[in-house]
Amino acid sequence: MGILHTISSPADLKALQPQQLEELCGEIRQMLIEKVSASGGHLGPNLGVVELTTALHYVFDSPREPLIFDTSHQSYVHKILTGRAGQFDTLRKKGGLSGYTSRAESEHDWTESSHASAALSYADGMSKAFALGGEPHRNVVAIVGDGAMTGGMCWESLNNIAAGRDRNVVIIVNDNGRSYSPTIGGFADALADLRMLRTYDRVMEQGKTTLKSLGWVGERTFEALHAFKEGVKSQVLPDQMFPELGIKYVGPVNGHNLKALTNVLRYAQEYEGPIIVHVVTEKGRGFAPAATESPDLMHSTGAIDPVTGQALTASRPGWTEVFARELVAAGAVRDDLVAITAAMAGPTGLQPFAERFPARFFDVGIAEAHAVTSAAGLALAGLHPVVALYSTFLNRGFDQLLMDVGLLGCPVTFVLDRSGVTGSDGASHNGVWDMVITSLVPGLKLAAPRDGAQLGELFREAIAIDAPTAVRFPKGDRPEDIPALRRTPGGVDVLVENEGARDDDAVNLVVVSIGALAGNVLQAVDGLDSGIAVTVVDPRWAAPVNPELLELASSADLVVTVEDGLVRGGIGSQLSEALNAAEIDTPVRNLAFPDVYPDHESRSELLADVGLDAEGIRGALTGWVAALADRDED
Repeated sequence: MGILHTISSPADLKALQPQQLEELCGEIRQMLIEKVSASGGHLGPNLGVVELTTALHYVFDSPREPLIFDTSHQSYVHKILTGRAGQFDTLRKKGGLSGYTSRAESEHDWTESSHASAALSYADGMSKAFALGGEPHRNVVAIVGDGAMTGGMCWESLNNIAAGRDRNVVIIVNDNGRSYSPTIGGFADALADLRMLRTYDRVMEQGKTTLKSLGWVGERTFEALHAFKEGVKSQVLPDQMFPELGIKYVGPVNGHNLKALTNVLRYAQEYEGPIIVHVVTEKGRGFAPAATESPDLMHSTGAIDPVTGQALTASRPGWTEVFARELVAAGAVRDDLVAITAAMAGPTGLQPFAERFPARFFDVGIAEAHAVTSAAGLALAGLHPVVALYSTFLNRGFDQLLMDVGLLGCPVTFVLDRSGVTGSDGASHNGVWDMVITSLVPGLKLAAPRDGAQLGELFREAIAIDAPTAVRFPKGDRPEDIPALRRTPGGVDVLVENEGARDDDAVNLVVVSIGALAGNVLQAVDGLDSGIAVTVVDPRWAAPVNPELLELASSADLVVTVEDGLVRGGIGSQLSEALNAAEIDTPVRNLAFPDVYPDHESRSELLADVGLDAEGIRGALTGWVAALADRDED
């Protein structure tokens, strides 16, 4: 039955012999391929850390010695070794295992952050707390991808960790040469240089020749030295890496050699003070379709064939493809257009632009705050930058958006992929905050297209504006285009007009549909009670509030806004404020995402849970109209 079924905690792991550890890693790798192929998820990163995670749990005492996974999308092996192997059929499903670490799942999960570059700051704080609690020698282990080291927080935290030489922080730099796409930046280049250094090899070869000339005693001495090669190497290379920080450096270590890993990790566990262990791994190791898939080595997949790696279901062209096409077309006619990504050129649709106009494409690494201010610099120098990010990652650049772009009125266009409810990646990857934070920036115009045709049109409008703009769209397949009945002089699209009215006493209901929920809204209003006259409008530009919405509201009995952003401070809230300022007393009700962190489940399930599917919207509209009628009768 194999070894894996006997492992329910790291304590079980510690009882295994080295050969059994090798067999266990093979079983884990096979399980990952089987389970993640069925559920979808982060396959490539986890295949790359099988031996590393196994060695970490074999050496360190989790949860007493915390293992903090940066981004934590590479924590599947950690979950398997901490008693959750039997739950992997539920991975990323409603009520099942999270795709990231989760404090609710296990005492071995100390954090649940899935944004990069935060692990070292967590580790710094935890080690300080342990020292204050009388445990200065208690280890905290942070596992950081080399791509995360392009983030500023890593360097800020390293500065503090280095100052605490009496605290035990073990930093594992998982160097696979990639973050999401190939790693960008000086730190990545330094790691690549270290991998190619031959200083240590020359030292060891000279030692081998000298010692072996002494006969069997010399050979045994060399073997002992070789067993501790990572410790020896740390004496050769530290000045190459962290000359001023004062942090011990050990490496590079083969991240798939369990013997080397356990040796160096034992050394790190016993070392007093902060230490960096540089581990070289192969993303996607052990699964040929991942290892040969050049864009991101199957960083994240949907359901795939576990042998060929081919997707099991074909997807329709998505929102991102529409944006990618529009950007290339715009770049062909505008020499001032430049594009910026934070290590995600492929997923955000910038790769075609990068290939067509390489000189006008900039990948800044996992450094969203820097990306935003760098874009401001490009704009100040006369260019028009397009910054393409996942919506959730704009959160990390809000100060720069507000003060470096907004305050200066820079013409920068932000394209926010995966906006609104995204689903199975959970709380930190849902983009329900972007409409709130972008609309707080004075002078910024925010577009929320309802379909692919509107995405193209609104993007073209956005890059023509000499001011900050943002265009947002959700994850996945785009819906069928929804044509408007007409467009008002102020640019509001009327999708439904006075539908359902059969008498003069009908309730005049205006529904303001924001973005990609338009299809759900149209389904919801179809077949409403004959006593309701429904008008559905799409403002297209969600913020600032279009004055025409105030005119529509002034003649309505009830206004309802529908959006897949946060209810607090969202577009509906802003419309209410605008109506109040204009002394228009028409009641307004808002349908939006509640003020909670989203669970991990499918987009459709999550929308249904919060009443943003067609059925939920219809029920809310019917209830509010009934309550309005009851109030009028009273």
